[in-house]
Formats: sequence, structure tokens, C-alpha cells
Amino acid sequence: MTATDAVIWLQERTALSVLSERVLEAIAQVLEEKVVAAHTRVVMEDTPPEGLYILKRGRLEGDRTNQTGSVWAVSLLPGAIVHLQELLFGQLAQRTVRAIGESQLWFIPADKFRQLVAEYPEITQAFSQQLAMELAQISSQLAYEQERQTILRPYLVTKAKRGIVGKSRYAVRLRQQIKEATEDRGSAVIFGEPGLEKDNIAALIHFASPQRREPMIKIDCSKLQANGAELFGRVGSKPGLIEWLGEGTLLLNNIQELPSELMPKIANLLETGNYAPVGGEEHNPKSPCLARILMISEKTLPKIDRLVTHLIKVPPLRVRKTDISDQMEYYIRLFCRAKGIANPHITSEALRWLQAYDFPGNFRELEGLVQRALVQSAGTKELTEEVFWSLQTKKKQFRVNLLNSYPWLRRFLRSEWWPDRINYGFTLGFFAIVVALLFLGPQHRNENVALNLFWAWWWPLILIGFPFVGRLWCAVCPFMIYGEVTQKLSLWLWPRQLKRWPRQSAEKWGGWFLFGLFVLIFLWEELWHLEDTAYLSACLLLLITAGAMIFSAIFERRFWCRYLCPIGGMNGLFAKLSMIELRAQQGTCSAECTTYQCYKGGPQKGEGLETNGCPLYTHPTHLEDNKDCVLCMTCLKACPHRSVELNLRPPGIELWTTHVPHAYEVALLLLLLGGIFIHRLPELQYLLGLNLDLSQFWPHLGFSLAVLIVPALVPLLGYSLIQLFHGLVKPRSFVELAYGYLPLVLGGNLAHYLRLGLGEGGRILPLTFATFGLSGEDLPVLVAHQAVIAFLQGTTLIFSVLLTILLTQKIAHQPLRFLLPQHLAAVVLGASLWAIIVVS
Repeated sequence: MTATDAVIWLQERTALSVLSERVLEAIAQVLEEKVVAAHTRVVMEDTPPEGLYILKRGRLEGDRTNQTGSVWAVSLLPGAIVHLQELLFGQLAQRTVRAIGESQLWFIPADKFRQLVAEYPEITQAFSQQLAMELAQISSQLAYEQERQTILRPYLVTKAKRGIVGKSRYAVRLRQQIKEATEDRGSAVIFGEPGLEKDNIAALIHFASPQRREPMIKIDCSKLQANGAELFGRVGSKPGLIEWLGEGTLLLNNIQELPSELMPKIANLLETGNYAPVGGEEHNPKSPCLARILMISEKTLPKIDRLVTHLIKVPPLRVRKTDISDQMEYYIRLFCRAKGIANPHITSEALRWLQAYDFPGNFRELEGLVQRALVQSAGTKELTEEVFWSLQTKKKQFRVNLLNSYPWLRRFLRSEWWPDRINYGFTLGFFAIVVALLFLGPQHRNENVALNLFWAWWWPLILIGFPFVGRLWCAVCPFMIYGEVTQKLSLWLWPRQLKRWPRQSAEKWGGWFLFGLFVLIFLWEELWHLEDTAYLSACLLLLITAGAMIFSAIFERRFWCRYLCPIGGMNGLFAKLSMIELRAQQGTCSAECTTYQCYKGGPQKGEGLETNGCPLYTHPTHLEDNKDCVLCMTCLKACPHRSVELNLRPPGIELWTTHVPHAYEVALLLLLLGGIFIHRLPELQYLLGLNLDLSQFWPHLGFSLAVLIVPALVPLLGYSLIQLFHGLVKPRSFVELAYGYLPLVLGGNLAHYLRLGLGEGGRILPLTFATFGLSGEDLPVLVAHQAVIAFLQGTTLIFSVLLTILLTQKIAHQPLRFLLPQHLAAVVLGASLWAIIVVS
């Protein structure tokens, strides 16, 4: 490039254009060309300048560290002059300059430039005036910035507190949404429950965006004036925060609490990007909003949500159970670093305890919990579940996990003994022997030990067991043992895919099917004297077993046991009163489990053993009562995370907490109530003064049907009286309140079978000999006196009535006087049972 071209270039592209052509020609004569490679440092801050640099081609970047420690960066494009002020006024280099890419520079050594300045005073005069003007401009800008900072300082957000912690799909999705929001200047609504650190998410969006050097302010919408003057300013007065903010970010916190008068103005701002100062809405032109608008809400706001570019829903902590471990570790590191102590370890039991809790206060509650735990356990190396004692959900209240309290119980229930060795080593063969004895042995109960075991032992024991161990009998039930054997043999002989359960139809009609079976069983038992006829009792057992075998050959797992077995239906109903429950820690299952082996089955994994999954197709976290759990402990064996619990709890607590009522269960309940009366037809006929010939089939059938139906009318009458006398107060539905009769129905059945259990059960030794035609007259007999039996029967009925009244009150949650008709119905039924069981 010739000297003339250099002069023209300097006039067109640089600040030296203010100089005369004569001076520019002198400068062009001393220019030296330099080529600087990319990423090369050209100038070092606070060092004497080597000369004057003029960027001819390429790009430089200069940065300077101020007194506060922050770095101020400036991008330099072709035509930029470096060290002009320093050489004119004898200063050190004010910034470090680096080449961003390969750059071409013109360079004038410092001594030559000083000679030019001495020779041509015009250079000093021209740039002194220019620098004075720039200084005035900078002073004005500085005054504006100082005022701006003073106004914005009370609202300023200086940084984001933390990133998004966790590896769950919710955390990954949230990070992706934040990344998408940083890529443009669109408005956003961040909504979710309290305690989710939504303001931190807004800060992450701002400080990860290209405008991160601009200020971000947060305003509480509940404290804004109704006219919005604080935001929009007033005509003829100081500007509002939006104008002071410039291209920064405005965070409107708690937008749901925005004054109703301001909502249309904010909506218009989001829609048009313009606003009007207060007092100038009609006459003055609207001002453009340069700021980015972010909003935080605890609920959806349709009028606002449709106007924003990004809608970010922050998931609550209760659905991010997987992230609790990472979040706990983060808080522990944070607090321990601040206190200068070592990080304690969280035990697996404590983590499961935390994951089972729903955290209504979300991260805010978790953070406070960690702080409290660290204070309580100062100096310890582990955080155990004891330091998190305050975590207690309604489902966990008043529960004690027996598996933690008694490790030997866990070992037994996870062993091969329960229930497989018991079922296939004992029950399978013993049931066959019992059935054979019923068919081949003597036919009366006072001669046949199998009949004695069935009526005088099995019935009383299973009724006594319901309040203690619930549906435990079903785990060792011979009906389904033969059903499983049939299923395995049929698959071996005829390999095929068993049918999946018709769940919808089974849920709708299964309960009514077993109700019908129970009606037939009661009539058969009464009309054909099953209690004292061995082969008919055997036929009843075989019919139920046949149902289990047939449906096991058709459907997978235990379809019969869950939906169709009459004995299983009764067991499931009474199991609701049990003081034992099997449940799982929902948090642990959702946070750590991905295979659902307790439900589906699968190979051994960690602590979990190989199983075929729950035989009743029930996930333990979905259990709301004991109806669909047979305590087979398959889930306990399969679970690799120790999520399954066997809890001791208040008897029947689910009936007034999580219970879901069903009409078919109430029908079965009332049928079992009538079944107590049908067992006592002679006593009932005597009490009523009837003279029916029960040896005749049709009178016997008619009287039996009436006895099954009439007791069920008493609860219905009691409920009708509640509705009649308390019309203004809406009672709970009959289906809900009817479960209050469960203790009475269970107690009534137990009182009936106590006569057989205490009066005949102790004769088992002589009966065993008599079954095989031997004399057992000298063998010991242990039976209770009739007065003792009557006392125990009466005590059982009294407690049953009292528990029925108490349970009804707990279920209804209504005043005692309001439920008096139902309590009176319970007393009437209890007195009737007393009359036919105890007195007669």
C-alpha cells in the first residue's frame, strides 16, 4: 500500500481523520506493518507502551481488571487505535490486548510517535479536545449508571444459587427447558409448588443467556401498587423500573398475587412489547420494553400462559425421588464446607426413610431438614433415620416395621420355608389325607377327625387370626397349591401362553360371583347338614379346589384367588381389620427401582431373589388395604432395595383413612351377617315361636333364605333413619358406613364357632382313633365347660358391638347423636345374636 493509500485509509477508517492531510502524510511515512498470529498477546496491561498500534485487518480483544476484581472486555475492530492516549499523556497501558484471529497491524514505535507529536502540536490539540468531549460524555454516563444502580440495587439478583441437581428424567428435562429459554429473549412463566426454588431457575436462565452482563431484578407482585407506577413510571416524573432496567431481565415473583388492575397491563406488555407510563395511557405514545420478562407462579394462569414463549413447570420433589440422594449430598457438602467439618454419610435406611416422605415444603423443607440433622448429629460419621424423626406421612403414622425390629423374621420370610416348603412339603399331602378321610372315614363329626379339624379347628382359628395376621391363611391355602400344581403340569404337558387377566370384567363382576357362591354354600351347608356330613364337606372342599385348578389352567398366576374364591373373598374382607399390613416405601420404589421385580418377577438382582412376581398381580406400593395381599412375601424376596415393610399398625386403620368402599364387599358383609343366623335356625325358630318342619326341604329352604335376607334389612333400616331424622346433614353413603359392622360380623361368626372349637376341638385324640375304628375312650379330652363357652361368646359379642360403634364413628367423622340409628341397629343385631348363641 502506497503512502497516499495509507493516508486515505487513515482518513476513512480511524480516529486520526481529525488531523490534517500534512500530518497524516508524516504519520504514513513511519508506519511499519506487523502480522500477529491468532491468540497472541499484543499488549500487557500496566506496562510502558512500546508504540502506537492501528488494527488494519483482523480482530483484537482488550480487557481490563477493575478495582472490584471483575474483568471489563472490549472488542476492537479494524481502524481501532491502541495506546494513543497513553503516548500522548505518558501513561501505562490500560488494558491487555490479544489477537482473536490472525491480525495485520500498523505500528509506530514510541520514540518516533513522540517526535511526530513534538513536530506537529496539532496532534496534541486535536486529541485533547476530543478526549475532553469523551470525558464529559463518560461523566454523564457514569452519573446515569450510578443513579440506575441506586434505583435497581434493592431488587438486584446478583447470581444463581445453584444448578439443577439430580439425574432423574425430571431434572434432565428441566435442564433442557432452561437451555432452550437461554437461546432467545422470549418471556417465560416458571410455575410449581412453593419451595421449589423457582427464582433460582429464573436466575439460571438469565445468567446463562448472552445478556448475562445486564442487570436482573426481582419484584414481589404482591407489593406492587395497583396502578403499576413502580414498573411503568409516571408521566412528568421519574421513569419506572422497566426503563431503568434497559436490556436486563425483569423477574415478576408470585405473579398470581398481582393486583387485578395490573393484570391487563402485564398481558398487554407481553403481547405487544410496549407499555405506557401511568397518566399517559391515552395521549402519549407507548414506550418499547427492552427488558426480558420472566414470571414465577404457584399455579397456572391461562390469561398469562398463552402469551409467553416458554412455559416451564417445575416438578415437585415427591415425584423426583431419584434426586433426593444427590440433593442431600449437595446440601451436606454445602453446609459442612461452611462449618469446616467432614461430610457425614447417609445410611441406606435413612435414604429410604427420606424417599418415603412426600416433602410438602419441597427443597426448602429438605434443606432445613439437612441443617437440623447435621446439628443434631454433630461429630458423627453417619446420618441415620433417627435424625429425620419429623418425617411422618399419614400412611406411616402409628406403624412399626416388624422386619427391622426382628431381623430373624425377615430371614424366615425370605427363606424357602415360607411358604413353599410348608405348602409342598406338608399342606399338599395333608389336604389330600383330609379329603380321603372325609370320603372314606365315618361320616359324623363325633367320629371323623377330619370333619372335626375342618369345623372345630379351622373355622375358629382362622376367625381369631383375622385381626392379627389378616389374610395369612391364603399363603398356605391348599386350594391354590393344587391350582399352582395344575398350572405347572398343564404348561409342561401343553406348552402355551396362559391368558392374561380380564381385569375390567373381573373387577366389575368377580365380587358378585363369589357372593353368589357364598349364598349357595350357606344354603348347601344348612339344607344338607355339611357340618355333620363328611363326604359333603369333602365335596365342598373339592369344588373350591376344582375352581382354583380350572382357572389356573386358563389364566396366569392366581386369578381365582384374587377375584372368584368365596373363602378368599371372606378372608379379604375380614383382613381389613388386621393389625398387620404389608406395604412398600413408595419413594424407594419410584426412586431406585426400574425392574418392578416384586410385581413382574425376574432373576436375582442384588439382595432380591429370583421369583415369578406377585401371584395376585399387586404392586405393594399400590395397596390401600389388605384385601389383595395374601402375605406370601414374594415381593419381600424379590425386592433388591429393602422397600417392602411388614408393619404393625392400629387394627383396621385403613377403614377410616385410605379405604375405597365397594358395593359387592358390603353385600358379602351382610350375607356373612345372615350366615350367623342361618347356622342357628333351631334356636331362632324357638325364639320366634315358630313351628316349622325343617325336615321338609321347601319350608327349610324358604326359612333359610328369609334368615339370610332379614338381618341385612336392619342396617338398611338404621341408615334410612339417619337420612330421615337428619335431612339437613348429608351422611356418608351406606356403602361407606356399612363397613362399621365388620367387627360385629366377625365377632358373631367367632362366637358361633367357639361352641365347636371349645366344645369339640379338644376331642381330637379319641376322634383320631375312632376314625380308624380304634377305641380312644381312655385318651385325654380337653373341652371347656358350657358356662365358660357362654361367657366367652357373650364377651366376644359385647366387644364386637362396642368396636362396631367405635369403628362407625371413625369412618363417619360425625357426631355420636347423628349416628345413633346405626348404633342402635348394631345393638339390636348384637342382642339378637346373644339370644340365639349365648342364651339358647
